[in-house]
Amino acid sequence: MAETSSTTSAAQETGTYAIVEASGQQFWLQANRYYDLDRLNAEVDATVTLDNVLLVKDSKGTTLGKPYVKDASVELKVMAHRRGPKVIVYKMRPKKKTRRKNGHRQELTRVMVQSISVGGKAIS
Repeated sequence: MAETSSTTSAAQETGTYAIVEASGQQFWLQANRYYDLDRLNAEVDATVTLDNVLLVKDSKGTTLGKPYVKDASVELKVMAHRRGPKVIVYKMRPKKKTRRKNGHRQELTRVMVQSISVGGKAIS
């Protein structure tokens, strides 16, 4: 049982990732994976570059920014514009016969992480 936990933790440590800030949120991004971010003003199949990189982890070690990592960027390819799941907002005041039901679907953009680069050199 100890061997299983050590092999899974070793597999997680070897991965390259970056933590970036986009649309007021922080995202953990790995290369060749897709993520849903808040709607970006970009066309489908366009390339978007995020420069607000907070942390980069690669085979050499971890680079922590203060507040951002210098000369680090993440290149994203816009795959599609989507809408998130419907969320129902229901407000009721007890004993007042006041009820209000509202729905919301968040506008999202699905992006694929193409590369993570530091100092102009791609690390993934």
